[in-house]
Amino acid sequence: MKISVIIPTRNAQRYIENLITSLKNQTIKPFEIIVIDTNSKDETKKICKSYPDIKFLHVNDGEFDHGGTRNRAARYSSGDILVFMTQDAIPKNNTFIEELIKPLGKNNVVCTYARQLAREDSSPIEKFSRKFNYPNNDIVKSKESLDKLGVKTFFFSNVSSAFLREKFMEVGCFPEKTIMNEDMIIASKVIFGGNSTCYASKAEVVHSHSYNYIEQFKRNFDVGVVFTDSGHYFYGVKSESEGIKFVKQAIKYLIDNKKIYLIPHLIIESGFKFIGYKLGKSYKKIPIKYVKKMSMHSFYFDRDNDIDNKIEKAVN
Repeated sequence: MKISVIIPTRNAQRYIENLITSLKNQTIKPFEIIVIDTNSKDETKKICKSYPDIKFLHVNDGEFDHGGTRNRAARYSSGDILVFMTQDAIPKNNTFIEELIKPLGKNNVVCTYARQLAREDSSPIEKFSRKFNYPNNDIVKSKESLDKLGVKTFFFSNVSSAFLREKFMEVGCFPEKTIMNEDMIIASKVIFGGNSTCYASKAEVVHSHSYNYIEQFKRNFDVGVVFTDSGHYFYGVKSESEGIKFVKQAIKYLIDNKKIYLIPHLIIESGFKFIGYKLGKSYKKIPIKYVKKMSMHSFYFDRDNDIDNKIEKAVN
């Protein structure tokens, strides 16, 4: 089966060459690599164009859409399997694609996502976060998982994921004009469509972030917006309990690793996350000028005073 790798980029020169090289050195090599770039101002285009076989697509400023941009590249691709990457996720080894696609077609699995390992210079809390969300065992998730996993049933990550093309198109591709979490929404559509997703723990990428308090607030504000605007995809499953579970286990992790001094930082950071999430869930009651300041993706909101009228530009 032919594999198409799709990579949305924006000013990716720091990562893109390492990512392309790693993909070309896989035990199962991609049939094609498609870079879809949102008007990078650095050397991203030049680096990609130095590889004659890289297919390079361009998106203008203001047209990027988390789901729509990926859908455009997917429609342009010719692979039987679609692998979606982000520019800053680097495969840990040369069996990454092999392990990522291995579960596809088994146990009704139509899409998979990879394990994310924290970078070496990440903070202890970020390293714990990766372990919390990405354990060392595979997990197949379906409707039957809801009672046990709750909102984690829908957890899925486009940092590195793979889809059977036919099933990807069958569920209508990624949702478009969503502020974020297009990956969780498509996972919901897959699961409630009677199929399964799979966390492929042996498919590993190095990927982590170093957000400050304000960035954590903004990111979780946008998560709250998702649960307001797209909550019907999650059928009333609450996410707050997962946050409480994270804090409790993180405190234990810091104590066990003699990092007790970081507990106040964890509590403050968690407070910023919680307040951001709660405000995001109530964003329709907040004046639009403040909503845009609180969001990490302010382009989601239109530029007039009608908060319910989202940007109508979509990548076709």
